[in-house]
Amino acid sequence: MTLPPEPQRWDIDEVTVARAQAVAAYGFTERQARFLVTVMLHSGVFVERQYCAFAGIVHGQKTHDFLARLVERKIATPITAGTLHRGRLFHVQYKPLYAAIGEADNRHRKPMTTGRMIERLMILDAVLDDRTHSWLGTEADKRMYFMRRLRPAVPLEQFPRLTFGQTPRRTVRYFPDKLPIGVQADEHDEHVFLYLVTRPDPMDFRVFLVRHSELLRGLFRWTIRVLFPEPFARGIPRFGHAAREQLAMPINPAARPDLEWYFRERQQPSRQRVPADDLRFRRVMTWARAPHVRALYQVWLQQGDWVISGAPSAILRDKIERREGRFEFVSLSRQYLHLSSLVGIA
Repeated sequence: MTLPPEPQRWDIDEVTVARAQAVAAYGFTERQARFLVTVMLHSGVFVERQYCAFAGIVHGQKTHDFLARLVERKIATPITAGTLHRGRLFHVQYKPLYAAIGEADNRHRKPMTTGRMIERLMILDAVLDDRTHSWLGTEADKRMYFMRRLRPAVPLEQFPRLTFGQTPRRTVRYFPDKLPIGVQADEHDEHVFLYLVTRPDPMDFRVFLVRHSELLRGLFRWTIRVLFPEPFARGIPRFGHAAREQLAMPINPAARPDLEWYFRERQQPSRQRVPADDLRFRRVMTWARAPHVRALYQVWLQQGDWVISGAPSAILRDKIERREGRFEFVSLSRQYLHLSSLVGIA
């Protein structure tokens, strides 16, 4: 089976069905196959209660047999991350199963730290808790979806991306945050972008927002759903301020020339600046130390001048005011084997 289908016929729901059928061929029921596909695409790891919630069943012989079969066939590795009575994690690592869904080299099958496993359990819960959206998990799925949805208005060069190396060996990775995006293929045209907080400072969150800003401008209705593990929940007001400042407070258009000049000058040795330029640099630097400008600079380094071009735009501010753009700040209340303190140190 070759996945995904041809671009002109591409649809995430059809791809999901095809992936589940490929996994079911290994001897799983349709429900078990759909769960395993969800795990492989979004986390790589799961705990028993997540399978029970997905399947709508309680702990019993069915769950015992399913987990035992995964372990016996070496499809999943059981991991005792806490005390045994707190439960086990199961890491789905079987390469042929990933290959069956077109993801033989997916990073989720590789070894990971306990902190990373806990983070992925949180992401998986967020996906399982929202059945109203179809979830894009892989770089290829996201790229394919948004190419069909937004081009030519938003070119591929303005998709979230990181670049590595130099031409001709340059590598471009799209959607580098590797977080699920929920979509609805109906008249509501809803999109949900998940973000998991792993640090108390919101700078990484600001960078995430800037990276996705052109997508957000091009979509009719969207929600940024920010997930706060227990250690970071007290920072919700701080992240709320960062979100408003980054997206709802565009920079003054008159400041754009100085910003473009300053970003380029930061890449030059200071000895090449003449005295007048040096005075201008110090003047602009005072303003550019603000967190929202530092986030712009970090993304500009990777994605170029469109980041500055879009910064004065009031489109996102207007979307937020009309409630077409929303933020949800969710405090995670579940117990993750009492290891949630490890989030952020993966």
